[in-house]
Amino acid sequence: MRIAKSILILGLIFLWGCARGPQKQAKQKVRFAFWGSPEEVKIISSIIDDWEKSHPDVDVVLEHTPYGGYASKILTRIAGGDAPDIMAAEVSLFTNFWGKGVFLDLTPFIKSDSEFSLDDFFPQIVDHFTIEDEVYGIPRDVAPFACIYYNKSLFDQSGIPYPHDDWTWDDLLEVARKLTVYDESGRVKRYGFYTWAWQNFVLSNGGSLVDDVKHPTRLTLDSPQAKEGLQFYVDLIHKYKVSPTPSALINMGMGVQMMFMTGRLAMLGSGIWETPALRNIKNFDWDVVMFPQSPKGIRRFATGGTAYCILKASKHPRLAWEVVKALTSVKAMEKMASTGLAQPARISVAQGPYWAENNQKPLNKRMLNTAVKYIVFPPFHPRWREIEELYLKPELDLVFNGQKDLDSAVEKIVAEGNKILSQK
Repeated sequence: MRIAKSILILGLIFLWGCARGPQKQAKQKVRFAFWGSPEEVKIISSIIDDWEKSHPDVDVVLEHTPYGGYASKILTRIAGGDAPDIMAAEVSLFTNFWGKGVFLDLTPFIKSDSEFSLDDFFPQIVDHFTIEDEVYGIPRDVAPFACIYYNKSLFDQSGIPYPHDDWTWDDLLEVARKLTVYDESGRVKRYGFYTWAWQNFVLSNGGSLVDDVKHPTRLTLDSPQAKEGLQFYVDLIHKYKVSPTPSALINMGMGVQMMFMTGRLAMLGSGIWETPALRNIKNFDWDVVMFPQSPKGIRRFATGGTAYCILKASKHPRLAWEVVKALTSVKAMEKMASTGLAQPARISVAQGPYWAENNQKPLNKRMLNTAVKYIVFPPFHPRWREIEELYLKPELDLVFNGQKDLDSAVEKIVAEGNKILSQK
């Protein structure tokens, strides 16, 4: 009797299982860590939503973190065994993380994927994410610090011709002096020019930050060319008084972007990422021009740029690769380019209707396709950020605020920076 009951129960369980049909498989999760503005989050979400429609068995989990805490959060997660599958890495961040050995070599995926080729990407940005012929990141954008946004209406009111891409430092200074305005008490009411990209003045003068960008062994900021370029930047602040000090910017209680948007700054040197906010300007006309060349006729621009990297700890590297392909596809870059937020890493998109031929402001953004030829990346050393944060930025801020002379600051930066570079 007991045996008969057992058989009956097993039979009922079998029939119940058949009635339910096959069990639905759980989706595979691919976690993607990134930072970015609300506009960026919206675009990335749209790209992923489209991709998931053709991959219904995959759930891409978007893990957004503000940039300020992004690197430390990812490192903590890696140490705790909770690393994402994919992470966005800008050029400096990539150097830091690559030095920790956490990135997967993507070369095997690239070589075996007939749908993907790096031939359409600007070679300069690909090279930065390639170490000894191994590719560790697929670029999304390239970001030369080559933009000078200018208030066309102020130029018109002052009878000043618009700047052109082959202008020089002297031209910049002349215009900045004309556009700097003082109030009755002698305080600056409107500054003619500001940029945080002091590196451009070093590089365009034939100087450099280190002896070899890819394999730095010593700092070269103390060379005559580098110091002369830095001195010109300092003179814009203290000698000619056309640019604000860092302290003055803090006291104003507004960022330089807002200063430009409210007419308190005539020209702003930055990157193309300022564009989405500036497109909200309604009360004056504006455009962008290439950062000027030095009197020596040299063009060099420091640069940023972002790539998507797969971590070695990923449990789904093949799926992660498919997601990276979607994020760096032509369609994805067209979406990003249409906002003006980022210069596409794909040449075909950068030269097409969503970028160079796009009639949205800034109209002259196509000049960035030329600027890419002159970009110089940050030194490729895992401790370069440490040098920047401990010595380079704080020492130069003292100089820019008039609290220390340039020679003393450079001497300390080079001496202390070289100690770090020499350590294994």
